[in-house]
Amino acid sequence: AQTKYSNDFLNIGAGARSLSLSKSVVASLSDPSSVYWNPSLLVNISNSEIEFMHAEYFAGIANYDQVSYVNPINDKEAIGGMILRFGVDDIMNTSQLIDNEGNVDYNRIELFSTADYAFLLSYARNNLFAGFNAGGNMKIIYRHIGDFAKSWGFGFDLSLYKKYGNWSFGAIARDVTSTFNSWMFDMARFEDI
Repeated sequence: AQTKYSNDFLNIGAGARSLSLSKSVVASLSDPSSVYWNPSLLVNISNSEIEFMHAEYFAGIANYDQVSYVNPINDKEAIGGMILRFGVDDIMNTSQLIDNEGNVDYNRIELFSTADYAFLLSYARNNLFAGFNAGGNMKIIYRHIGDFAKSWGFGFDLSLYKKYGNWSFGAIARDVTSTFNSWMFDMARFEDI
């Protein structure tokens, strides 16, 4: 079997509270990070809410940022959105460090960033069928590696939630259509190197 790492940054999670609970929140959230964990829970939120999160990985080399917003439309429907960014900034491009005559010129060092972005748009409906709340995400993925390459992608998630007595049940199917990515490379930049 092969492991897919194409959009692995989407497996990190969202929301400081959710991450501190070891990601065991698929059936228990009532905050804007529900956009990521289980969009069908959005109907449990009674007011508009916004959430921000910043985390650093690998001793501060990589930054992970999240902003999410939810808004109930009425007592049966809610919408939400989330932006995720996982990036490494200020990477030194030393490909032009040495000129054609073999001289080292530190002024020729350029900085670039590589980052992965996910834009999630969510919709949820209360009691869609047999007492189940249903929801889903449309994901748009944008990735760039400096000005060398960029990628666009998209995918969908579907989720369910049901409360039965004191029990809550939640489920999410991620990438139900698989998440497609299309890369574009600037070959002129590679030829310069």
